[in-house]
Amino acid sequence: MLVVQLYDTTLRDGAQQEGISFSAEDKLKIAQKLDELGIDFIEGGWPGSNPKDTQFFSRQQDLNLSHAVLVAFSSTRRPKCNTDEDANLRALLEAGTSVVTIVGKAWDKQVAQVLETTLEENLDMISDSINYLKLKGLRVFFDAEHFFDGYKTNPEYALEVIGHAAKAGAECVILCDTNGGTLPQQIVSAVKDARKTISVPLGIHAHNDAELAVANSLAAVEAGAVQIQGTMNGYGERCGNANLCSIIPNLKLKMGVDCISDEQLSKLSSISRYVSELANLPHSGSLPYVGASAFTHKGGLHVSGLTRWQDSYQHINPGIVGNQPNVIVSELSGKASIIYKAKQRGLPLPGDKEIQDVLRQVKLLESQGFQYDSAEASFDLLLHRVQPGYRPPFELVDFMVVVEKRRRFPTIGSQEEPLSEATIKVKVDDRIVHTAAEGNGPVNALDQALRKALVQFYPDLTVVELSDYKVRILEETAGTASQVRVLIDSTDGKEHWRTVGSSTNIIEASWLALADSIEYWLIKQGGKAKS
Repeated sequence: MLVVQLYDTTLRDGAQQEGISFSAEDKLKIAQKLDELGIDFIEGGWPGSNPKDTQFFSRQQDLNLSHAVLVAFSSTRRPKCNTDEDANLRALLEAGTSVVTIVGKAWDKQVAQVLETTLEENLDMISDSINYLKLKGLRVFFDAEHFFDGYKTNPEYALEVIGHAAKAGAECVILCDTNGGTLPQQIVSAVKDARKTISVPLGIHAHNDAELAVANSLAAVEAGAVQIQGTMNGYGERCGNANLCSIIPNLKLKMGVDCISDEQLSKLSSISRYVSELANLPHSGSLPYVGASAFTHKGGLHVSGLTRWQDSYQHINPGIVGNQPNVIVSELSGKASIIYKAKQRGLPLPGDKEIQDVLRQVKLLESQGFQYDSAEASFDLLLHRVQPGYRPPFELVDFMVVVEKRRRFPTIGSQEEPLSEATIKVKVDDRIVHTAAEGNGPVNALDQALRKALVQFYPDLTVVELSDYKVRILEETAGTASQVRVLIDSTDGKEHWRTVGSSTNIIEASWLALADSIEYWLIKQGGKAKS
C-alpha cells in the first residue's frame, strides 16, 4: 500500500503570506493541532532569521507531540564559505531538532543571477552542507528550489543537483515548483525522470500561482513522490502553497492513501478554522472540503435532489471531514429548500400554504435588497410569522430619530459629537409604551430606546448585545438615494445570530435588522411578556 508523508510548512512558508504574523505562542498552538491531525513533519521556521522563530525552537519542549516530528529549515552554506563558519548552518544545529530541511538552487539561471556563483560551486554548497549536517547526527531533507523551472531549461543540471543531494546523504529530495507555474503533465514527466536518476525518496513542494498546487501535488504522488509539503488553508506567499486541507482528503478518500486516521480526518474542518483564527484571517467559505460553503446548496433543484438522496449534489459525506451540509434560502429556492431549512433549524414544519407564503416573501424581499443566506435569524422569523396564531413579542407603533449638530464648523480642540435621540412607541400584548433614549448615533439611539421600552416586560433582554453592524450600498449609481442593506450581528454571550434589513432609508433598514434581532431572541426564550 502506498505510504505518503505529510509535511506541513504553515509556520514557515505559510507565514510568508501577506497579512499573517504568527507569534511564537501561536506557532506552538498550531503545531500541537497539526500533531492532532496526524501530520508527519512540522516545519517550525527558519532559526536565526528572526526572534520569533528562534523563540519557537527554544520553547519546543513545551510541545507534547505524539506523532509529528519538528523540523528546522534553512539554506545551504553561502558561496565561498566554510560550513563550520556559516551562520545559517550553526542556527540549524542550535535549533535542537532531529530533522532539518535545507534549500538549494536547482535552476542554473538562479545560480548565476541570484546566487551570483558558478554551477560547480552551487553543487559543492549542497554537498558540503548535507555532509556537514549528517556528520552532526541530523536527518536531512533537501528542497530542490525551482527544480521544475530548472528542468524545463536545463534538465541535465537540475538532475545533477538532486544527484549531488542524494549522494551526500539527503534522506528525501523534495522537488519544488517554487514559481508555481508548472502543469500537472510536466510535473509527472519531471518526477519520473528524477526517479530514474536517484534512488532516494522524492517529495513535492508546489505553489499555487497557476491554481494547480493541489493537482500538481497529487500528480507527483501518482508519479512516485512519497512526501507532500503544503500548508493549512493553502497559506503562502503570492497565491499560496499547496493546500493540505484539500490534499489530505483527496489522498485518503479519492486515492486510497491512508495518510491519517478517520478520527483525525473528522477534525480537519475545525483545525482549518482554528489556524485561520490564529492567523487573524477570515476563514474562506469557498475552501473545498472545509469551507462553510463547501456543502452549501442554494438552487431549488439541488435541494430537492438532496432531500431524496444525500449524495445527489455532494461528492462526499461532509461529516467525514468534520463539515456539515447547509441550505440557504433565496429567490432561487423551492419548496424543498424551505422544508430542509426548517428541519435543519429545528423549526415547526410549515404547511403547503405557509411554504408558498414564505417563498413569495423571500422572492419579493430579495428583490428589494434583503438577503437571507447570511442572515438566518431573519429567515427563521419568516417561518415563525407564517405559522397560524403566531403573535410577535412586540409590535412597532412608530418611531422618530433626531440627529442634531449644534456647531456648524469645528474649532480647534472641539470634540463635540452630533446628538442622536430616538423616540419610540411599541405595543406589547395590549399595552403601549412610549419612551425615548439618546445614543452615540441614530442606530444606537434606536437600540437604547427599544430596550428601554421592552426591558420592563422582558428583563433578561439586558444580556443581548449588538456585536457587529455592516452597511452595504446596493446600487451606487443612485447616490444618496441608493438602496442599502444592513446586517446586524448579535449575541447573548452564548449564541450568535445575524439579521438583515433593507431600504432606501438607512435608518429604516437598521430598524428592520435591529427589531428582527430582538424578536428572534425573545421567541427563542419563549416570548412571554412579564405581567
